[in-house]
Amino acid sequence: MKDELVKPIASSIEQFEKEYSQIPEERKKILKQLAEFAEQKKKLKPDEAVEFIFICTHNSRRSQMAQLWAQAAASYYEVKNIRCYSGGTKATAISSNTVKAMSDFGFNFLVRRRSENPLYRVYFSATEPYVVAFSKIYRVTINPTRGFAAVLVCSQADKNCPVVTGARLRISLPYSDPKEFDGTPVEEAKYRESAMEIGREIGYAFSLLKK
Repeated sequence: MKDELVKPIASSIEQFEKEYSQIPEERKKILKQLAEFAEQKKKLKPDEAVEFIFICTHNSRRSQMAQLWAQAAASYYEVKNIRCYSGGTKATAISSNTVKAMSDFGFNFLVRRRSENPLYRVYFSATEPYVVAFSKIYRVTINPTRGFAAVLVCSQADKNCPVVTGARLRISLPYSDPKEFDGTPVEEAKYRESAMEIGREIGYAFSLLKK
């Protein structure tokens, strides 16, 4: 619920709401597919969770941002029984820039495994379960294996995964890669910009499901 979200996250989604009109109509058409998938799944199988896997190449930046914003937006708009996951076509590590950008919005990353591919518990709500976050391929056992919606958030993954095994719906929703600005003076600003764009659009999709 809105009141149970970490305050900076709720405040960010409130700000995004004021900006939904800025989303291009072509993007809105794609985002509506996420909402329609959830609505149809709830009608057909009301007792089952609606599951989304957000996929990019390395599961390091955009897919991690999308998963966290989606789970937070579902809570904000009181859309129940939503489960959001992420994965890649390769496993690497979550970018430290991703952790910094999402932390600035209020997501609390706690390291549970220190390694080349750290594992985090990410808290966003006083009552909702934390998100387990690490870089992984989308077919790992902690992710759903069938009946989910696959949301491809980078053009390379979209190209490399013409078929996502087990997906009931495949949605192409590409975003520019903030990695292009790693090591530059605008690095932090570009990661924040990417997180805001993803948060705004994912928030819009879930706003279509609010009571």
